[in-house]
Amino acid sequence: MSEKLKIGISVGDVNGIGLEVIIKTLADSRIFDYCTPIVYGHTKVASFHRRTVHVHDLNFNVITSPAQAHHKRANIINCWEEDVKIEMGVSNEIGGKYAFVSLERATNDLLAGEIDALVTAPINKDNIQNENFNFPGHTEYLQQRDGASEVLMFLVSDTLRVGVVTGHIPIARVAESISVEKILAKLRLMDASLRNDFWIRKPKIAVLGLNPHAGDNGLIGSEEKDVIIPAIEEARANDILALGPYAADGFFANGAYQQFDAVLAMYHDQGLIPFKQISFESGVNYTAGLSFVRTSPDHGTAYDIAGKNKASETSFREALFEAIHIVKHRRETAVLNENPLAFAKLSRDRD
Repeated sequence: MSEKLKIGISVGDVNGIGLEVIIKTLADSRIFDYCTPIVYGHTKVASFHRRTVHVHDLNFNVITSPAQAHHKRANIINCWEEDVKIEMGVSNEIGGKYAFVSLERATNDLLAGEIDALVTAPINKDNIQNENFNFPGHTEYLQQRDGASEVLMFLVSDTLRVGVVTGHIPIARVAESISVEKILAKLRLMDASLRNDFWIRKPKIAVLGLNPHAGDNGLIGSEEKDVIIPAIEEARANDILALGPYAADGFFANGAYQQFDAVLAMYHDQGLIPFKQISFESGVNYTAGLSFVRTSPDHGTAYDIAGKNKASETSFREALFEAIHIVKHRRETAVLNENPLAFAKLSRDRD
């Protein structure tokens, strides 16, 4: 049996539900059969959160580097020395400061190849801002650290996969930010991710319109005719099976999404609102297009329930397993590209 993957976990805002869902996930010792988790935080902060969720049988193995990780334990790297005052449910400078310290250390180890993937607990996009983090969110920060020219915010679950052309930008800037080139770039990333990360041989992608009723042939906006349709046509000319544009409301309401492997939305809320309605408990946020694998739960810091032992760990647990699956799929794809005859053996191993 090959060595288990080392999965790094950043703790997010220490005043939110991040550590609660991390602890609840790792309290199930069966997790250690699938991966070696390494939390980037501090034992004192973790112990505080462990008491609030009444988990008494989870003890962290303290290490200073991933190389020291115990493969049958929940490991933790102390990323700071000072005591931290926890104020559950409060957005403050402390929450943002240590969220960044955790994320930066985990990302450094990820880029150095010391961990195999990263799962990020939720941050507050406002209080984390500092001279080293001037980004709308995790996605843009990790894109910059990786040096990736283009990435795709890809929300995935067992029943639905949704990507967005424009991410964390004001709604007033959406229309001007959409172009044939931008849509085509996202379609290429989505198609490649579906093939390499999710092992879908012939992906079928639905593309949503920007305007109500997908523009009604130009009566309610021209973006569909001028931008979206030409992008779809060019994608199809490049062997990407993209169809549309579809009116977003009817597309999700009548279940048409079930006929596709993924959906490309034009802007954040157009894709994320239906995704969270359909897959909130099990949804995972995946950043496609990076050289490494990063996932996260599809919820935020949830200050309103922080410290009340009410947070569900389902989405975080799914993010952890999705990271494992994607790393393995990528490695298997690399093997197949080098040696197509290995397909039969890999298929037997997967069965």
